[in-house]
Amino acid sequence: MRIGELARLAQLSPKAIRRYEALGLVAPERHPNGFREYDDHTVRLVQEIRSLNRLGIPVEETRPFLDCLATGSEHVDDCPASLAEYQRTIDALNTEIAALTARRDALADRLRDAAHRHTTTRMLPWPGAATVVRTPRLEPVDDGAAAHLPGLRVPSLSFDGTDGVATDLAASTGRIVVYIYPLTGRPDADLPTSWATIPGARGCTAQACGFRDHHDDLLALGVHRVFGLSSQDSDYQREVVDRLGLPFTMLSDPELRLADELSIPTFTADDDELFKRITLVIRDAVIEHVFYPVFPPDRHAEQVLEWLRDHPTEPKES
Repeated sequence: MRIGELARLAQLSPKAIRRYEALGLVAPERHPNGFREYDDHTVRLVQEIRSLNRLGIPVEETRPFLDCLATGSEHVDDCPASLAEYQRTIDALNTEIAALTARRDALADRLRDAAHRHTTTRMLPWPGAATVVRTPRLEPVDDGAAAHLPGLRVPSLSFDGTDGVATDLAASTGRIVVYIYPLTGRPDADLPTSWATIPGARGCTAQACGFRDHHDDLLALGVHRVFGLSSQDSDYQREVVDRLGLPFTMLSDPELRLADELSIPTFTADDDELFKRITLVIRDAVIEHVFYPVFPPDRHAEQVLEWLRDHPTEPKES
């Protein structure tokens, strides 16, 4: 058959078929007059390429499937190389889905805040959710509970991280930023019933997004690492890292050991003891500066950036 007939049977354009030929995926028989001639096997090949491409496999990556047919297999995915390509494509799609989900959630947060900034109710955060009454964030007051922290050396404690690595802040070198927060909410978990009435409690997700959006700026100002730290376990924190696309590690301190060692302020919500929102700038394992209280949380990363610009790191004397 000629290319027009092949295109009709495979429901493709002649241009697409010529592209397959240019990539070496199909090879028609050539007549002395230059005409291409295709057989029924070529129809099967181009149909398989088209079907695989619709599933998200790039045309250029369909060769393992076609090679599988060439070995005499009945199906294009009877061979190990075909299964490996399936898995590679699934992994790539999962990465893309995670990135798109994070972008969608960030946009939804901004939409709700912008559209209902001056109203008493907010849009439903997800389909089927109960109506949430929007109240202004209550500003915390400086109770002096962190005044003793500057100049202290951080204790040697190992914290599980969302990157799967145990981190000891006492082993850090250079300048790092550790923002400590109470907890982040998510659609399948309820916040404490008194959350909206506790000064400084709300805004953990917005704070995390702020450090995410300014992460490169922080590094450019000499910060070696940025960490978030809370009493939530690593699995819970990992969901937030994936959903928000956070480029830094979250550390888990479920027993509030850091609070015990450094007398970091905490509060109680629904019988759970949680960290108050506080940020430590640590240099060579010594607390250089403390942000406390932190308010508003969604602008806090900018506050840290401003302090870093006013306090640049100085090279050590040799």
